[in-house]
Amino acid sequence: MNSFGKRAQGERLERMHASPRWEGLGFRNVHPILPGLRDPSAARPTLKDFFSSGGRRVPSGPLPSVDPRESWVKAIQSGLRATWLGHSTVLIEIDGYRVLTDPVWGTRASPFRLVGPKRFQPVPLRLREVPEVDVVVISHDHYDHLDYPTIRALARHSAVPFVTSLGVGAHLEVWGVAPERITELDWWESHRVPGTGVTITAAPSQHFSGRGLKDRNATLWSSMVVSTDRHRVFFSGDTGLTTEYGLIRERLGPFDLVMLEVGAFHPSWGDIHLGPANALKAHALLGGGAFLPVHWGTFGLAMHDWDEPVETLLQLAGAQNTSLLMPRLGEPVEPAALMPVTPWWRSVGQGAPAPERDAPAPGATRELPWPLD
Repeated sequence: MNSFGKRAQGERLERMHASPRWEGLGFRNVHPILPGLRDPSAARPTLKDFFSSGGRRVPSGPLPSVDPRESWVKAIQSGLRATWLGHSTVLIEIDGYRVLTDPVWGTRASPFRLVGPKRFQPVPLRLREVPEVDVVVISHDHYDHLDYPTIRALARHSAVPFVTSLGVGAHLEVWGVAPERITELDWWESHRVPGTGVTITAAPSQHFSGRGLKDRNATLWSSMVVSTDRHRVFFSGDTGLTTEYGLIRERLGPFDLVMLEVGAFHPSWGDIHLGPANALKAHALLGGGAFLPVHWGTFGLAMHDWDEPVETLLQLAGAQNTSLLMPRLGEPVEPAALMPVTPWWRSVGQGAPAPERDAPAPGATRELPWPLD
């Protein structure tokens, strides 16, 4: 199936083999797992756990959202504005340029159209309604970050360049993105986007990759830093907690905006996902800055309640006096103009049991809202 992507070959593969992070048949995490991150007594969730109903893994209805287009035409007083569009998809407006992270407009975080985690919250606007962006940044190749129908649409209907991690370009190319539009980075490598003042730098994360049964760690995973002469933004992609964040701060900080994943966590996944408590620790290691939580509010990818990540984050951040940005979906915010957090997600109510994974979730879009042809 095309949605699985393609393995790297030729010069692309040779460059991957030259990476210090390549070992044997794939990439590896080079930083030792910190003590206590992974609970050895916690059993990993089974397929039965994922496909069964129960709990509050999806909300009882659509989340409040905002059409951002009217706000996007207004001037940005500080030069930096961010619009969270769901999960890890954020439109960053930085000193006159637009950067889109891990764009996912598809219905499922899955290679299949009828099976797999289904979006319970639509994107606030159609992909074709997003203004022209200067670069798309993709952290790694998991389905909730690298979405086949979205990439196909971007390949056909735009000339936007892509910056991503080593090896991921093979997927993009087989899906129709021209090779000259693709830049792949190893950790600590940077790319200045032609015709802009934007530089993208890949940095360490602690995760894994793969889209099928036989390609685990065949491509690299990265956090990404978006910078100009005036502003710096950190985007975690997916990661566990690592003290390498201190090194990232020293080499690439300080940051005006820090976007860290908080959702889809489990005691047995502590080495590969942050969760809210470890996200706050990562934020401190990065040196602070306005904190925009991502990787929640779109897919039910774990066993916890859909709103547990942000409820826990809000409680812990309040005790630590952390500068949180928690806008509604589609609501543009300027990190320099911090506002008091309003827990808007509580207006949805207490939620409902998770549906079977093949059933349409409340508020979900059935098709990609941009024809591929």
